[in-house]
Amino acid sequence: MKQAPQFDDLFSIRGKVALVTGGSRGLGEMIAAGFLAAGAKVYISSRKAAACEETALRLSDAYGGTCIALPADLSKMDGVQSLADRIAALEPRLDILVNNAGAAWGEKLENFPEAGWDKVMDTNVKAVFFLTQKLLPLLRASAATGTPSRVINIGSIDGLKSAIFDTFSYGASKAAVHHLTRFMAAHLTGERILFNAIAPGPFPTWMLSTGVGFGGETENADWDSVGATNPSGRVGTPQDIAGLAIFLASRAGEYVVGQTIAIDGGIVGTS
Repeated sequence: MKQAPQFDDLFSIRGKVALVTGGSRGLGEMIAAGFLAAGAKVYISSRKAAACEETALRLSDAYGGTCIALPADLSKMDGVQSLADRIAALEPRLDILVNNAGAAWGEKLENFPEAGWDKVMDTNVKAVFFLTQKLLPLLRASAATGTPSRVINIGSIDGLKSAIFDTFSYGASKAAVHHLTRFMAAHLTGERILFNAIAPGPFPTWMLSTGVGFGGETENADWDSVGATNPSGRVGTPQDIAGLAIFLASRAGEYVVGQTIAIDGGIVGTS
């Protein structure tokens, strides 16, 4: 008799070791929280050390797991190398890498400066490539255990369509992240290191808050007004972004490779 397929622990990431860059706030914090709630050990990194430490402590207390801060400025190569060295000193393997750290720059076309390209491209594209490169030994060690390791790159729907903001370098950088994801998948899927990208739409983050005129406020901002323009009638939630990341990091997402998945309430899919 043919054995029935088993679906136990299909979405489990319990016991996995994850690194989430840009994890002190916004989408990175949401993903880190979801991973912790699902039983993973999570390292978070961000440029501001105090904020990184505060978030790690708060998430550890909230979800009863282990969240460890490893502050680093990933816009600079020495920050990339430092982060890779420190996690290698702490862990023999890395099961999940979420390249989420990002920067944006908004300015009118006629006045858009070179610095607005360099900062954004260095953080959003260059750092994604080189951090992944330097963590390959840990990702390979994870893949050797029998379950593929995962790299999840956080892009944006602004890399899939034109944005309403004057964020020229940001949109270009996120399109580059999406294509880099496919490029890396072509080279490393055979080593059981699986790459995918997530392209978020509107979520209640500091970055979007600054763009829509809320001044960086996230807790008391009028997100309903932003969500009203969305086909789904709302902005995203931590459950939305963490759920997709957990899917991609789990057995359930193991056959999804080299994809960029929009998570935006229908903005791209219905346009």
